[in-house]
Amino acid sequence: MLPLTAAPAEALAAAPVDPNLDLALKVLPALIVILLAAAVCGRLARTVGQPRVLGEMVAGVLLGPTLFGQVWPEAQEKVFPDEVVPILYILSTVGLTLYMFLVGAGLDHGARTQGEGRRAGLLALSGMLPSIVLGFTVGAILWGTLSRDDVGRWEFALFVGGALSLTAFPMLARILYERGLENSPLGRLSLLAASIDDAAAWCLLAVLSAWHLGTGSGSALRTIALAAVFAAVMLLVVARALRPLGREVARTGTLSATGLYIVVIVPMTAGWITDWIGVYSVFGGFIAGLAMPRDAAFREALHARMMGVVSTLLLPVFFAFSGLNTELAGITGGTMLLAFLLIMTAGFCGKYFGCAFAMRGLGFGWRDSYAVGGLMNARGLMILIFINIGLAQGMITRELFAMLVLVAVITTAGAVPLYRLALPERLERELVPDEKEPAAQAA
Repeated sequence: MLPLTAAPAEALAAAPVDPNLDLALKVLPALIVILLAAAVCGRLARTVGQPRVLGEMVAGVLLGPTLFGQVWPEAQEKVFPDEVVPILYILSTVGLTLYMFLVGAGLDHGARTQGEGRRAGLLALSGMLPSIVLGFTVGAILWGTLSRDDVGRWEFALFVGGALSLTAFPMLARILYERGLENSPLGRLSLLAASIDDAAAWCLLAVLSAWHLGTGSGSALRTIALAAVFAAVMLLVVARALRPLGREVARTGTLSATGLYIVVIVPMTAGWITDWIGVYSVFGGFIAGLAMPRDAAFREALHARMMGVVSTLLLPVFFAFSGLNTELAGITGGTMLLAFLLIMTAGFCGKYFGCAFAMRGLGFGWRDSYAVGGLMNARGLMILIFINIGLAQGMITRELFAMLVLVAVITTAGAVPLYRLALPERLERELVPDEKEPAAQAA
């Protein structure tokens, strides 16, 4: 027992240290720095006509060893000590699972005109297949230079092709909604095609994860089979059970507290199951989103209740966690620069020209076609999720990870300028009245 005459400082020194409080005092400053950097960079991105998410992506890279770790390594180590990184990983995993859930819940697969689904599928394939083929070819060439020793040539090449086949569906949707083009023929086809692209890419990643993590072909097939059963149960059984929730929201116009508990528990449980299966939690979150009611009122209420918190608090944590694993200084020397240029060229040409030529074949003008090619070429957050899973599961090296982060930043930054170059505002305005005129007449 301390003597009654002990000084307050001595008493405090003798008091036991709460390890949970000590960890909180390290995590909270890291979160504050992450959010401040995301807010500033996001605002700067909007100032120069770019989406906020691009600024948040750049903020994550700047907080890593590329800038913060180079300019002030002591401060970077103090802000992001080793014991904080696992906490950031957990928060980013929760954020990604919920974000992919919201992406899946926000997809509208219903075709409004005859043949729209077929044309959207053609546009999706025209962007995916060239990207996969070119990415696969480049990956096969660079195997041994950028690959891990325990990853085979075909697995590595398929991963590169799959990463380059992605389209940033959320960013594409935001751009089209801001311009009032979401219901135009151009907007509808682009959104449907992007959703097909991303769904196919997540299925490919699930197969690659099962292939890589399996101890043999039997284990990989078991994982793939379990993932297929999970998806079937979610889309056929759980989706049907959730329909009354959709009808209630459509009737009341709001998502109740009980309903919100349900829509949070479902993706978190789905993420836990798919993690246990071996195909990562974001796949479960995405499938859970697809299982949600398809009512427009439900989607609007769900996004209003959840998207702000997820995108403002949790996604910047993911970008920062990605940035801590990104060392752009490693992309130096002739071999590394040539490898990056090959990957960048394959990704850009496959998606941009594949989608543009497909749109032209569907009867759109060249300007509209190249505008869609520019938008569909943006990879944004989607490719970051894809490659973070690959890095966490040991499918890719940090050098390839850094290159694909740079591909994500460049293609996302180029999306809006390419769109505006192909479709200036004076021509873009001609697309909007055609879609809004029926609504105006009905009013």
